[in-house]
Amino acid sequence: MKLGMVGLGRMGGNMTTRLLRGGHEVVGFAIDAASVELAVADGAAGASSLEELVSKLEPPRLVWLMVPSGAPTQSTIVKLNDLLATGDIVVDGGNSKYTDSIARAELLAENGISFVDAGTSGGIWGLEEGYCLMVGCTQETFARIEPILATLAPEHGYARVGASGAGHFTKMVHNGIEYGLMQAYGEGFELLQKSRFDLDLPQIAELWQHGSVVRSWLLDLAAKALAEDPRLEKVSDYVEDSGEGRWTIETALEQAVPTPAIALALFARFASRQDESFSNKLLAALRKEFGGHAIHDKKP
Repeated sequence: MKLGMVGLGRMGGNMTTRLLRGGHEVVGFAIDAASVELAVADGAAGASSLEELVSKLEPPRLVWLMVPSGAPTQSTIVKLNDLLATGDIVVDGGNSKYTDSIARAELLAENGISFVDAGTSGGIWGLEEGYCLMVGCTQETFARIEPILATLAPEHGYARVGASGAGHFTKMVHNGIEYGLMQAYGEGFELLQKSRFDLDLPQIAELWQHGSVVRSWLLDLAAKALAEDPRLEKVSDYVEDSGEGRWTIETALEQAVPTPAIALALFARFASRQDESFSNKLLAALRKEFGGHAIHDKKP
């Protein structure tokens, strides 16, 4: 099949390479001209604008987006809504909020353009291992794009999970679960690291990969990181979030679904970004006020 790929960063660029290896034709466009040149060197056709990208595709056209969520995705879809025509398909493979995806599907449908929200998991490893694709769209549209999905994903690694919005909703919950798993690993390994024993953390991480109930791909990655830097001395303890954890908690609140592990994992990420904690200062002050407990000097 032939498709346009908008956004050629770490994810979009690798997905383009995987598609080319699978025998598909790709027209690539990105704001960063250097990333377009890399895609062209890999065998893609390049475009310097959305207009040029669309002109290089034959109807019915398929355009796949791998751009940041929010305003960049919205502006791109609005522009494509003017450039594409009835029978064309737009796929958003980024981390968009599912409610935005529902609205975008309705917007494009007014012009007869089909919309697909494809929650994409796999990160930088997806080029070789494949991407897990959680797809929201009609059955008809799913059938039309299935050759692309089959190339991007490993065996059994893609599925239509529901109507428009369902793909990004599923990916949102997926990432919320990921927050909780990562937090549990982080806390467990800190307990190991601070124990009275001189434990070999890389050895334990590797050991748990064989027969343990906590084995996982995330633990594989933890073992790799620890093997490279056993005490993680080269890594900052500042932990970013992409927004999907927040959306998961917002949705849980709306639906009155208890998700305490995911919520606490998100708050732990917030705590990691503080140079100092005002709330902890207040706790220390209160202990002094009611119990006469000593207050430690301010950390340097």
